[in-house]
Amino acid sequence: MSGREVFEYALLRVVPRIERGEQINAGVLVYCRTRSYLGVRTHLDERRLLALDPAVDVAGVRAALRGVAEVCCGGAQAGQAAGDDAGRRFRWLVAPRSTVVQPGPVHSGLTADPEAEAERLLELLVRAPA
Repeated sequence: MSGREVFEYALLRVVPRIERGEQINAGVLVYCRTRSYLGVRTHLDERRLLALDPAVDVAGVRAALRGVAEVCCGGAQAGQAAGDDAGRRFRWLVAPRSTVVQPGPVHSGLTADPEAEAERLLELLVRAPA
């Protein structure tokens, strides 16, 4: 297990109608403290989303996912989180919220490559057929 580090991840879920509780996975956040890595990968399956709610604001959902990506990257585009370190930005992003784009529970694992792990989790948990 040498070279493997603890990482944490959370799914990003789109819940177009909060009162119904239906959701689709649209992304994954990955954080590895020892590597100071915070990354996000997203994939919005519009067909599946529109099946849940034909009136959903797809452009608004895409904008919310872009906002998550901007906070992940840090810097000026992260708004109030601009000066925060990766861990603090991750904790802010995974805090529970009642919006259309919501984080799922945080899980952990071991990885030698957090960036590759983000891609693997995207394929496994977001893009994989339901």
